[in-house]
Amino acid sequence: MTNLAKYAVTEHNSKGRLVFESAPRYRSQTQRDRDRVIHSGAFRRLEYKTQVFVNHEGDMFRTRLTHSIEVAQIGRSIARVMKLNEDLVEAICLAHDLGHTPFGHAGQDALNSCMKNYGGFEHNLQSLRVVDQLEERYAEFSGLNLTFEAREGILKHCSKSVAEKLGELGQRFLQNSQPSLEAQVANLADAIAYNNHDLDDGLRAGLIEMDPLREEPLFAIHFDEVSKKWPSLPLRRMIYETIRRMINYQVVDLVETSEENIKKLQPQSIDDIRQAAPLVKLSSTGFSRHKALKKFLKDSMYRHYRVHRMSLKASKIIHSLFEVFMNDTRVLPKDVQYRITTGASQSLLLAERLYDRAQELPQEKEIHQARMIADYIAGMTDRFAISEYEKLFNPLTLT
Repeated sequence: MTNLAKYAVTEHNSKGRLVFESAPRYRSQTQRDRDRVIHSGAFRRLEYKTQVFVNHEGDMFRTRLTHSIEVAQIGRSIARVMKLNEDLVEAICLAHDLGHTPFGHAGQDALNSCMKNYGGFEHNLQSLRVVDQLEERYAEFSGLNLTFEAREGILKHCSKSVAEKLGELGQRFLQNSQPSLEAQVANLADAIAYNNHDLDDGLRAGLIEMDPLREEPLFAIHFDEVSKKWPSLPLRRMIYETIRRMINYQVVDLVETSEENIKKLQPQSIDDIRQAAPLVKLSSTGFSRHKALKKFLKDSMYRHYRVHRMSLKASKIIHSLFEVFMNDTRVLPKDVQYRITTGASQSLLLAERLYDRAQELPQEKEIHQARMIADYIAGMTDRFAISEYEKLFNPLTLT
């Protein structure tokens, strides 16, 4: 990696891995991180985990996999211009949703409800759990053994009580310090991709009406430009062109605002970045437009009756699976049964350290069982969760 800014993450200022490994011969350490994420089972399963729509609703809607790739593209573009570690940004972007449940946020809310007496569930912490422990691909360690900087980028937020149990990784939440600029870029790239691409899917699904959307500044400015320049263009292509311009506007706004913040601070090292206020930001105008669009999507799309119906079905599936698995572990696959019955020594290594209210939880054995079941359910794809539900609750399904 050459020509990086002096405050970018490099091989020399990285805090390394939990388990020491010799340096790769023809890759950087952050390229190794990215490659391990891509080759993980959790990453492949993102193909059948949806953003808003249940997987069988249609093939044209975004999944967690396509979202992660789109986030990575935006993040790489920003990192390259700002002379940051592009490979690290890509690794964080590709890994940030590895812990997401099936059925999007509805699935997460349902699983968190199921786990309320066992420490709760949060996909951010679960993504960290996936890369630190749950992936079992390497002889020398559990998880992916990613660098500290990749792991801190995945953990975008957590409570102070959880941070106290995370050692060095949790210190920034206790000291009110910041992660690397690479982590900050990945976080904003996610927000930009999420808004704009959910807008695209919402329009395609007929959940969003054009008239109220044209009152939103971020959309209206660019749609008006497109419709004036190409008045005879089909509406669908106008929307594509508009969303493309919206993303470009936000990326340019973010880069220029962030570089101005960096110029004012004049950081000389990554330590200066960690001790400063967040530097990667949209301008006040850009953020205002972004926030307004986010609220519009919440009111018009995420609360749409069709989405709510899907959310209710998803919640029923998650709650039903969790209940039956807790009541009778014999219906679980053999490998999950094995993890439940082989004691808490390994499985509790990270599980309870990552979640709140440990002192208020039931006995360790029940905590252990619930966490193993939550891991199993969180790892399901939409269609696998539906299939498991059918097998367990449909009398006509015999397998």
